[in-house]
Amino acid sequence: MTLFAHTKHKTICKPEILVLELPPRAVKTIQDLIFWQYAKIISESAGYGKKQYGFIMDRFKKLVSGEINWSTSIREYVKEREQQDACIYCGKKCDLTLEHILPRSRGGPDTADNAVFVCRTCNCSKGDRRLYEWFGLKNRNRIPRIAEGKYLKLVYYIHESNGTLNISDVSTLCPRCDLESKCPEKQKLTVYCLEGICTKHR
Repeated sequence: MTLFAHTKHKTICKPEILVLELPPRAVKTIQDLIFWQYAKIISESAGYGKKQYGFIMDRFKKLVSGEINWSTSIREYVKEREQQDACIYCGKKCDLTLEHILPRSRGGPDTADNAVFVCRTCNCSKGDRRLYEWFGLKNRNRIPRIAEGKYLKLVYYIHESNGTLNISDVSTLCPRCDLESKCPEKQKLTVYCLEGICTKHR
């Protein structure tokens, strides 16, 4: 997108600079970032939205300390039933199809914890892209609660099994990541670090 700056004599074309909010300094590891994103979900569910920094930080610290835990699979199921017959992503009511949040081609399991019901339009649009990859960094706070909640738990267990959950130097993940070209700042912790290691299986 291009912005236009008007001067007295002429119009100068200036590229728009996209400024993205990076995680706060307290978020240092992959596990921290997963909990930070989940704290945003808690904040939104409590009616505060995903930008109420004080509330989010409070819940983040409680998740890290173990004082609170994320929702169980049963609670996620109940939440899904509240949106029965509606696409998880766009809310459209129509014939739905099953969609793997983390595509099977990228190692996603064929389980209920990795599946949501969506419309065919959203299913085709997402294709074999990962959740944050599909929404993009700019829209990462618009991801529906059910899909992101399931997804964060899934990537948590993937990183746990890979021994990368407590990595703070994300540059060690970069050689295994195929989303590096999308990163706004190289070797900085973003949500792409959560899913970039889930590359296509050959």
